[in-house]
Amino acid sequence: MPKFAKPSTQAKNVIKGLTKAKHIRSLGTARNYEQALKTVASWSKDIGINGIQSMTIEQARMYLDYRAEIVGQKALDMERQAIQAMMQLNGKLQPKETLYRVKSCLEEIKRSRAYTTDQARAISHRQTAKHQLATQIAYAAGLRAHELLTLAKASERSPDKRPALDSKWHGRSGELYTVQGKGGLIRHVLIPTTLANKLEQQRLAQPITDVDRKINYLQRYDIAGGKKWSDSFSKASNRALLFSTGAHGLRHSYAQERMVELKSLGYKYETALETVSQEMGHFRAEITEVYLY
Repeated sequence: MPKFAKPSTQAKNVIKGLTKAKHIRSLGTARNYEQALKTVASWSKDIGINGIQSMTIEQARMYLDYRAEIVGQKALDMERQAIQAMMQLNGKLQPKETLYRVKSCLEEIKRSRAYTTDQARAISHRQTAKHQLATQIAYAAGLRAHELLTLAKASERSPDKRPALDSKWHGRSGELYTVQGKGGLIRHVLIPTTLANKLEQQRLAQPITDVDRKINYLQRYDIAGGKKWSDSFSKASNRALLFSTGAHGLRHSYAQERMVELKSLGYKYETALETVSQEMGHFRAEITEVYLY
C-alpha cells in the first residue's frame, strides 16, 4: 500500500514551490490555492492517486467534472487555477498552457425538478428511437447525460472499489451494467431487463470513440447521450409538457422514487440516503440530498 502525505502537507509543499518560483506573489492567492489543493489532495487519495504532484491532465479534468456538481463557478475556477499553476510548475503544462474550463452545473442541479413516470414517458415518446431509449434508461437507472455513452456490461468492466450497502437496489430487479461517472468513478448501475434487452439490440460490432464536451468516451451501444441527448430531452419536454427542468430532472426522479421505495421497505432515512448515494455515484451522501427537493 502506498503511503500518502497528508492533504494539508501536499498542498503546503506545492505552495512553497509556487512561491519560490514566483508563480504566486499575493498572500491571498497563496491561501486560496492552498485550500483548493487540500481538497484536490483528499480526492486524489480517495481514488488512489499517489500524491497531487503525480496527477495527470486527464485526472485533473476528472476532478473538475466531479466538483462541478458540488461547487459554484467561482470556487471551481479557483480550484482549476490552483491545479493549473501546480502543473505549470511541475512541467505537466507549458508555462502559458491552461486547463480546460469546466462549467459548474450546481445551479442547474438546484433548478431541476423531478419528472413523474407519466411525464418521462410522454417526453420519450416525442423523441427519435435513439434518444427515446436513452431517456428511458436514464430515468430507470438515474444516469447522467454523459454516462449513457459509457455503458458496458458488468462482465466487461469491473467497478471501482467503493463502499456498498446490502440495500443497494433492494426492491428492484434487472441487469447489471457499469458506467463511468463524475471523477472517473466506475460503478454498477441496474437496468430493468426489458430495457437491457433493447439496449443489447443496439450493441455496436466494435466500440467507437464519441467526443462530448471535449472528452473522449468509448461507446459500445448505438444510443444517444451527452449534450446531444440532453438538448433533445429539453426540446421534447417543452413539446410534451410546455416546460423543461432539464435532463438532470431524471436524476431527481430516480433519487426521490428510490427514497420512497427504500423507506417503504423499512430502511431509516440515513440508510436510504446512503444507499441512493451509492446507486447514483455520489462520493458523499450529502450531495444526494440536493436531489430530494
